[in-house]
Amino acid sequence: MHREHLALLTLTIVSVPAHPQLQVPMLSYASPPILALEIHMKFTVSGLTLAAALAIGALAGPANADLADRKMLTNVEAKNAMKAAIDEATKNNWKVVIAITDDAGRLVLLERMDGVQAGSINIAQGKARTSALFNRNSALFEEALKTRPALVTLGENMLQGGVPIFANGQIIGAIGVSGVTSAQDEQIAKAGVAAIKGADAPK
Repeated sequence: MHREHLALLTLTIVSVPAHPQLQVPMLSYASPPILALEIHMKFTVSGLTLAAALAIGALAGPANADLADRKMLTNVEAKNAMKAAIDEATKNNWKVVIAITDDAGRLVLLERMDGVQAGSINIAQGKARTSALFNRNSALFEEALKTRPALVTLGENMLQGGVPIFANGQIIGAIGVSGVTSAQDEQIAKAGVAAIKGADAPK
């Protein structure tokens, strides 16, 4: 049979070694006899090419790959901190209110020991809130007020006795204490922070 009268159809299956389930057809066919033209269509996929494509996809990762992990103060650790703070106060025969907040200054736990004035409830929460929102001991504000009285316009409690809680440098909460002297309040708060597993040592 003459070549110009031959209509040729060839089907070839190429298997990719790394992914045998993927198969790419290779087709070659001849043009109608009047043109006597043979056209070859070839598609080549190698295991290396496919592996490179998969690697690029893996590097792209999910859409939220750039979001940071956020630590938080658990209820269990807040209770551990509260127990340690109460123990410190009891050991010294101090009657206080102890407030523990999250990183936004929202109340997590509060303990009012017997015989403590009612006013200390708001004060303890205020100290903790200040430390949580500004990531520092409330005592620093009390000291700064001596030279920068305009700080009172912030509207936060700036008395000593609030201590922030950090985990690997990330703020996760705070403890505020009220009822005895400011230095003693801070001592109790630091005892609570030191009892939290995974928390940075209080300053």
